Amino acid sequence: QLQLVESGGGLVQPGGSLRVSCVASGFTSDYYAIAWFRQAPGKEREGVSCISSSDGSVYYVDSMKGRVTISRDNAKNTVYLQMNSLEPEDTAVYFCAARGNACSAWDGHYDYWGQGTQVTVSS
Repeated sequence: QLQLVESGGGLVQPGGSLRVSCVASGFTSDYYAIAWFRQAPGKEREGVSCISSSDGSVYYVDSMKGRVTISRDNAKNTVYLQMNSLEPEDTAVYFCAARGNACSAWDGHYDYWGQGTQVTVSS
């Protein structure tokens, strides 16, 4: 059974850092593009970042460029999202998702989803 499980969310103060993880099971994640999306209360889900399977190309949403880094550890079948200089506006449930081939900004293109991990930025 193909599965994605996120972890690492929590409460962090503004300006703080957090690393969330996405562990894949039931398939080899390095053959898939893995993306992070987030959804804040009352807002649509938006793409945050993606790392492709082929050449490791990475993509970031403009609002988080310079503050976020996506990486993957193929030996652990895990993709990480390191977030720095967090702002209250970054508060959301963060989801990872997988699809074959290249990254896509549209969440409808992703075949597999995790259950999400809550990130709350507040003093």
